[in-house]
Amino acid sequence: MAIIANLFIDQGTDFTVAVDVSDATGEALNLSGYSSAGQIRKTYGSSTISATFATSNENATGKVTLSLTDTQTSSLEPGRYVYDMNITSAGGITTRVVEGQAIVTPGVTR
Repeated sequence: MAIIANLFIDQGTDFTVAVDVSDATGEALNLSGYSSAGQIRKTYGSSTISATFATSNENATGKVTLSLTDTQTSSLEPGRYVYDMNITSAGGITTRVVEGQAIVTPGVTR
């Protein structure tokens, strides 16, 4: 089961968050051979992707970094969205690691 964590994203800025991935015993999962992917959508049923996270894995530490550029966050309208992040093993097993709301707050400086 995925962990639920809400994200707060400032519109028009670069955004980065690190997610710690652990195994069933609570130890950091070695992510060698794993891929990761994450998306933001307006609703769970939406067929349109609002933004796709760039992801990078730190294999030995079990950390996955999710990031969006300032251009990507500028294109998001302020409001509530949903997101999740999955990892896929070399054997093709996909696991949802984290999910929740992504709240985009508007900015003043342009």
